[in-house]
Amino acid sequence: MADDTRGAGRSEADAAPQRAVGRQQQTVAVLGGTGFVGSAVVRHLIEGGHDVVVVARRALGRPGLDRVRAMDLAEAPASVIADMLEAEGVDAVVNAAGGMWGLTDDEMVAANSTLVGRLIEATAQLPDRPRLVQIGSVHEYGVVSIGTDIDEETPPQPVQPYGAEKLRCTEAVTAAAAAGRIDAVTLRVGNVVGAGQPKASLLGGTADRLATARRAGGTVRLELGPLDAQRDFIGLGDTVRAVESALTASQVGVPVINIGRGVAAPARELVHTLVEISGVPAELAEAPPDGETEQTWQRLRVDLAAEVLGWAPQPDLRGELVSLWEGAEAVAA
Repeated sequence: MADDTRGAGRSEADAAPQRAVGRQQQTVAVLGGTGFVGSAVVRHLIEGGHDVVVVARRALGRPGLDRVRAMDLAEAPASVIADMLEAEGVDAVVNAAGGMWGLTDDEMVAANSTLVGRLIEATAQLPDRPRLVQIGSVHEYGVVSIGTDIDEETPPQPVQPYGAEKLRCTEAVTAAAAAGRIDAVTLRVGNVVGAGQPKASLLGGTADRLATARRAGGTVRLELGPLDAQRDFIGLGDTVRAVESALTASQVGVPVINIGRGVAAPARELVHTLVEISGVPAELAEAPPDGETEQTWQRLRVDLAAEVLGWAPQPDLRGELVSLWEGAEAVAA
């Protein structure tokens, strides 16, 4: 990425209020804090000494969680969300809410852009505005040519409804920050891999079927879609570290930061590694390419994350795949 484009992005975001959030311990509201990424963010922040308020549609009692607030953020008025955040005395907000798997188009809109619109209005109402860290998605970029490095200046051209919704969220957050209404940054995160991955995802579903086969014994036949795609997969642990870095930085100064490994990894390779880790005899039946698979290539540039957040990813994903397998095996047991 050229230095002049980075400078332009930074000056635009400088209009947003900058808060002294460099202290290590904060009160953080994690929206969607019972989901795959959100629950990992919650655990990491608590382990780091932060006071965490979990906000989710259902208040689920879990060990170690003292502050859980039930609220449907896509339905609640902005004033109600603002009152809750002010009452909890939050210094920062992580939006890990949203939806992709198993949702209708209307539900996806409500869970993403509608929710983010209300969250922006809520945080803008607070006298001491909390920093908002919006978790975006690599799917906002859409399809790029094979071999392309995707940096933050790459024009987003999503081709799937989820990517389009996440882009609307990013654009809304960026516009509000540039107008000085909120203090916010969006982290465009790659394809996250780790324990608790949804069964509807490629690796989460594969781990679940392997764990079920382990209990039943024998060989499992894994009928999977095309695995030719090379995507930027990022570990769950790396993702939550990036979120904390964005929360605690005294200033961010850019609207969007890529969070990935900077590696285009074949999906097939990760599936084979997961099977090998499980030790379960498996026969893979892979469907031929259908010509409609989104994003056959992803490789994020993550220089800006290193420069602004002091963040860098781990070199490989084996540890995350081990955690994914162990979690799936524990659930099956």
